[in-house]
Amino acid sequence: MQRILVIEDDEAVKRELEALLEKNGYSPVASPPCELALLDVSLPREDGFALCRRLKAEGGFPVIFLTARDAAEDELRGFLSGGDDYIKKPYNPAVLLARISRLLKHGDGRVTVNGLTLDSLSFTVYYGGNNAVLTKTELRIMQTLMERGSCTRTELIEQLWTDSCYIDENALYVNIARLREKLREIGAVDFIKTVRGVGYSI
Repeated sequence: MQRILVIEDDEAVKRELEALLEKNGYSPVASPPCELALLDVSLPREDGFALCRRLKAEGGFPVIFLTARDAAEDELRGFLSGGDDYIKKPYNPAVLLARISRLLKHGDGRVTVNGLTLDSLSFTVYYGGNNAVLTKTELRIMQTLMERGSCTRTELIEQLWTDSCYIDENALYVNIARLREKLREIGAVDFIKTVRGVGYSI
């Protein structure tokens, strides 16, 4: 079930959003990890625009602003702070759900598995508030494993050759080792597991 972070200081609106999400198969959560965030602008402790920038830096997941602030300059600030969409209250539930579905489906090059988010556009992985930048080969290894769940060594090498990463088995071992070290440094320990005599899984 896909998790949606709901950051809304009006308790009635928050309960309404959570009920809508649950009814449509989503799991509303109060903190990351998540696959998408719904974010108000006017918050008591932190400006929504600043919070969006922080969420993007830490998690890389899509953010939809859902706010009563309807000035054009606020909408522009929303997008400039990294927001993926800006919906004004009162919102149409069907429209909101459609935009959530669109972002989760396309994700702007992002995919999340077991709390780790891979952003293929920026070559960056995010986990637990930390991030690391990958090489092209490391990126393709991560993409392939996150899409398939597991691969033989031969399948990974064939995929990398198809993507013009020209790699042999020795180079694969080296890249897996470097990738594991980068993941370890951001807290994703043992994210890539060795299937002895076969290949790798996550």
